[in-house]
Amino acid sequence: MLPGGIFGHPLAGVSAARPGVGVLYCRYADLMHINSTARPPTRRVAPGRGGRFAATRVWKDGGVSFESNGGSVPQRLFAVRGATQVEANEAEAILAATDGLMRELIERNDLTPEAMVSCLFTTTEDLDAEFPAVAARQLGLESVPLLCCREIPVPGSLPRVIRVMAHYYAPADHVPAHAYLGGASQLRTDLQSAQ
Repeated sequence: MLPGGIFGHPLAGVSAARPGVGVLYCRYADLMHINSTARPPTRRVAPGRGGRFAATRVWKDGGVSFESNGGSVPQRLFAVRGATQVEANEAEAILAATDGLMRELIERNDLTPEAMVSCLFTTTEDLDAEFPAVAARQLGLESVPLLCCREIPVPGSLPRVIRVMAHYYAPADHVPAHAYLGGASQLRTDLQSAQ
């Protein structure tokens, strides 16, 4: 794998404020809202030094405006889901399946680390040879908070499944493209676009 994963560039933190709304601190994709009426200076990412977005506004409804290529683009928080079935409870198989799933979600939704807020992975109880988050880190998501959990063991449920829910900012008119791959495609047959 190439150094820097599939993204291959360093990220920089940005911050922005709007009077009476508070401060949005955006360090990589780790976003948190701090209540404050003070107006600190806005710091933008210098060209070539950060991602393609720099936060410039925080709205009362929780929306954020990002500056991209000189223009302001209204953004909002989205969540996208995905799942894949692993061939066996082996570290290599878990990493390969997670890598394929994350690459598919990243490609379908044009995701970048600086736009991503967090990823939550779950595994069925028969998968314990490796953490799925390891594969995400290897893809270049070192700055994105990742968490692995155990899926509820419902009797008769599909075995050896890794699920993910990724939170990210995107333009307000964006439509999340979910991805259910391989044997996991039967989990959401209602989402034809997810197959």
